[in-house]
Amino acid sequence: MASPSLVPASRINQVSGAVVSAAMRVHSLLGPGLLESAYDACLARELRNRGFRVDTQVGLPVVYDGEKLDLGYRVDLLVENLVIVEIKCVEAIHPVHEAQLLSYLRLSGKNVGLLINFHVARLKDGIKRMVDGRDWER
Repeated sequence: MASPSLVPASRINQVSGAVVSAAMRVHSLLGPGLLESAYDACLARELRNRGFRVDTQVGLPVVYDGEKLDLGYRVDLLVENLVIVEIKCVEAIHPVHEAQLLSYLRLSGKNVGLLINFHVARLKDGIKRMVDGRDWER
């Protein structure tokens, strides 16, 4: 597939918008209070039902000094090989969660990621979109 920098911004925005819409549906049906794994599985199913390709628990090696090291990092969801989705079920999103997603974006070479915290009363309060890359349209 084309590298993220060659994919039109409109396509990436379409995918990230669909993820948010699907997450809203999952949250409205399940509510807060479940384990991260439940939201992970249900969001992946919802997106697949909408026709999107979703990879789960994608291994993310660290390249150090030219060598790939498998250190156990995993992306929760990778949608259409374009958007990383990191799912949380925590009282509040902290800077360390944002740093984790930003690191995943940089390690993977992807430009857009969504940090979604399902442990909130209103899901719109638990979504953070992050962008990494010099040639990206914000």
